Amino acid sequence: MTSEGMAGEAVRGQGGRGFADRKLPPVAEIAIASVALMLIGGVYLAAHLPGHPGLAVPAGLVAAGAVLTAADMVLLSRIRPFAWPVFFLVLRWGLVAYLVIAGLLAYVFIRDHTPAATMAVLAATLAVFAIDVPVILAFTVARFQDPAPPAG
Repeated sequence: MTSEGMAGEAVRGQGGRGFADRKLPPVAEIAIASVALMLIGGVYLAAHLPGHPGLAVPAGLVAAGAVLTAADMVLLSRIRPFAWPVFFLVLRWGLVAYLVIAGLLAYVFIRDHTPAATMAVLAATLAVFAIDVPVILAFTVARFQDPAPPAG
């Protein structure tokens, strides 16, 4: 079974296989696991504000999420061939959007006079979150694009 492109032509990769049929590393799945860890840690911290929550659990979740994100970047960098121009186009705009979101959330916590240690963990959580979601978006779009540069 073949997938079809926008103009109706069959989308084929090397060896006659469709781009969607290529075996790729679980980049999106790993990033989603990291986002889940960030959400768990963020909800835990937010639930304990304005007090002074324990930071061991959220800091451990941020560290685990950061390790997953770093592993994801390594896996992503080894994909050949890949539609890198499309990936970076989507990644750039996704980063702009999610950095704005992370900045707004950080502003809310700062205005709420969140303690410094808690704010540091929240800032790290927001940073990992602001990287993971654009990577998910960019990878999901680029994986279905022709990795060969356009002729002409």
